[in-house]
Amino acid sequence: MSDRLPPRASAQRRRLLRTALWTVLLVVALLPPLYLEGFWLQTGLFAMAAIIGAVGLTLLVGVAGQLSLGHAFFVAIGAYGYAYLAGEPSTGDGPAGLGLPPVVAAVGAVLAAGVAGALFSPISGRLRGIYLGLASLGLVFLGVHIMNNATPITGGYNGRDVQPLSLFGFSFSDTDPEGLLVLGVPFGMLERLWYVGLLLAVLSCWYARNLVKGRPGRALATIRDSEVAAAVMGVGVVRYKAAAFTVSSMYAGLGGVLMALAFGRIVPDAFGLALSIDFLVMIVLGGAGSVGGAVAGAVFVTTLPLILDRYSNVLPLAEAGTGGFGAPEVSRLLYGAAVVAVLLFTRDGLAGLLRTLSRPPAAPAATNEPRITEVKEAV
Repeated sequence: MSDRLPPRASAQRRRLLRTALWTVLLVVALLPPLYLEGFWLQTGLFAMAAIIGAVGLTLLVGVAGQLSLGHAFFVAIGAYGYAYLAGEPSTGDGPAGLGLPPVVAAVGAVLAAGVAGALFSPISGRLRGIYLGLASLGLVFLGVHIMNNATPITGGYNGRDVQPLSLFGFSFSDTDPEGLLVLGVPFGMLERLWYVGLLLAVLSCWYARNLVKGRPGRALATIRDSEVAAAVMGVGVVRYKAAAFTVSSMYAGLGGVLMALAFGRIVPDAFGLALSIDFLVMIVLGGAGSVGGAVAGAVFVTTLPLILDRYSNVLPLAEAGTGGFGAPEVSRLLYGAAVVAVLLFTRDGLAGLLRTLSRPPAAPAATNEPRITEVKEAV
């Protein structure tokens, strides 16, 4: 008698297990502000900002098939857009601001990133592959030049401070005069921002999953596979490609806003070519086209270097003054080795690895053929 469940019951059990797993992870994600120190909270906030940006990029690259190396440009628009819109009007030599409410400034920064993506979409509609990647790469160099020279707005090479988030009079900062205690733990800026970042990351993933599984996701996947076939089937290729670039840019802008809030101060060097490459590595490691893979890749790429740098003094071979590798070099080597190992030993990136680990073992298939021992006994 076979132990296999009917297909419908098996699928229902997998859904229940997946729901239970995500529920446990969400509950666990609510606890770090109560137990962890500032370094881990800030690292987690950076990871959440990277998750939002990586999910937007995987929608563009993995789902729509449009290569972009300019993601850092749209992240910078979100970060500097929020800092400018929420900043206080300049009274001296410092960078100016419009003094808008922080929530309005955050929405405005995300919309500004979306508008920038929409303005670039005609170019993305004409180019594809490496040519589109090179064209988008030019946005990064253009953005760095503007950030370094538009001193009244960006603060130039020295950067500018970021106005803390506030909502209905509640300030997400360390300077709140009333203070906040939760279970005896003082909640400062990082503790308060943790839940904002977690909410934004969860909503971003939820919307992206629905988008991929819905009609727009199927249309974008058809365009990725064959634009000619998509056009024959009645899919508006130009319109969908423009929408994909716009939505991806808005995701990047939202990630930039959260990154600016977590840093507290932003500088142009943080939004250069290295950031664009990091985002591309995130979705490749995670598995292009997978929202869960983008989450795993963002956490991996963001947190591993920071953790290795923090504990670099206790890493093997990290002996200063002996002519060998120093601690920073060892941490970078280990990070590079980890990236190579993931690419070599995981078929579909981290998303495929997670699916393999979470898949229950298959029951042995029933067969009517006699076993070897039975055949021997009969002989």
